[in-house]
Amino acid sequence: MLGELFSSFIGFLTSSIGSLGYLGIFILMAIESSFIPFPSEVVLIPAGILVSSGDMSFLFVFLFGLAGSLAGALFNYFFALHFGRALANKIILRYHKFLFISEANLIKTEKYFDRHGEITTFIGRLIPVVRQLISLPAGFAKMNLFKFSLYTGLGAGTWTAILIALGYIFGENMALIHKNINLITLWIILISGIIILVYVLARMRKKH
Repeated sequence: MLGELFSSFIGFLTSSIGSLGYLGIFILMAIESSFIPFPSEVVLIPAGILVSSGDMSFLFVFLFGLAGSLAGALFNYFFALHFGRALANKIILRYHKFLFISEANLIKTEKYFDRHGEITTFIGRLIPVVRQLISLPAGFAKMNLFKFSLYTGLGAGTWTAILIALGYIFGENMALIHKNINLITLWIILISGIIILVYVLARMRKKH
């Protein structure tokens, strides 16, 4: 039953994206990358299906998907940069007993992100749920805009290409797509862990 509903939903999105074209992909990915928890899978996999049928171009789907992801991430970044810290301080001051967070914790987080913002941004864009939120601490910490955009683009671009490829290769076979996306997510988390380990070891070696 759920499989049929999901297939119908994918069919609806495929037709919607087809009618809106590349602009629709840009808008939906910008939404997905900002505050609204809208999964990128339901945008880019149907777009990949349209690529496999020859109705869309892989390159343009990738570019518009990446541009939308970057636009949404920049929205979060600038929001946190200009309004986030003041808002966070008010919330902490009022609800710190319930949140178990102090201003000192927030400052420590900012210092950490200031030192390791590049690798954190790149890895964060590859991990589900985290990818929508990783732009906020970057804004809090006033991370260099060029570096933020570069590492966001690298992470978002990797994930965008994977999802389009899934739709292209497996078409409308939802069972295979679901199986492979879970497997790919696990591999990404594993590879991310290895990258973080290498990064930490390199930093320790450099320090010594």
